[in-house]
Amino acid sequence: MMRNMPARKAGGRRKRIVIRVMLGLVGILLIYTIYVGSTIWNYAQRTVNIPSDAAIVLGAAVWEGEPSPVFRGRIDHALWLYDRQYVDKLIFTGGRSSEEELAESEVARQYAIEHGVPERDILVETASTITEQNLHYANEIGDTAGLSSYLIVSDPLHMKRAMMMAEDMGLEANPSPASRSAYQSLRSKVPFLIREVFYHIGYQLAAPFR
Repeated sequence: MMRNMPARKAGGRRKRIVIRVMLGLVGILLIYTIYVGSTIWNYAQRTVNIPSDAAIVLGAAVWEGEPSPVFRGRIDHALWLYDRQYVDKLIFTGGRSSEEELAESEVARQYAIEHGVPERDILVETASTITEQNLHYANEIGDTAGLSSYLIVSDPLHMKRAMMMAEDMGLEANPSPASRSAYQSLRSKVPFLIREVFYHIGYQLAAPFR
């Protein structure tokens, strides 16, 4: 019986060490998550509206052939940039959620034309479904059209991740968050922030495999 005491004590010490290591890792992850959330929140306040070749408007949902409130906020901001001559062209992004519906970018084009933008100043891509694809295809379209500088338009809390992706692609771009974002209340912003923290960390973890 006495011979088993040292083994039990050693086993107890190992368990305590494992628990401490696990708690330490959880603490580090929590601190990092809070840090990422704070950088996303702070970056949302950053606006760099300088004259550029085009505004890249990141896609969002379409409801029965009309821009959703979220998408309308982004489009309206791009129209504001265009009207004040910050940009010469508008690039709308976003594909179809089903074969029967117009692509998000096509709905945005119709909306912009109805609000006085000449069709010649509008470019669209209809293949993307996620932010990274929005930027990738917009960049391809811009290259073909001879464009080289951009203002990225999306909701404020989306801007940190979007700009990180744009930088990784080598785009000459600056952030121009939608001032008329549908996400105005704290109640709507918090879920958006939590989702962005999750996507931001996922994008960073996937970086070595891209």
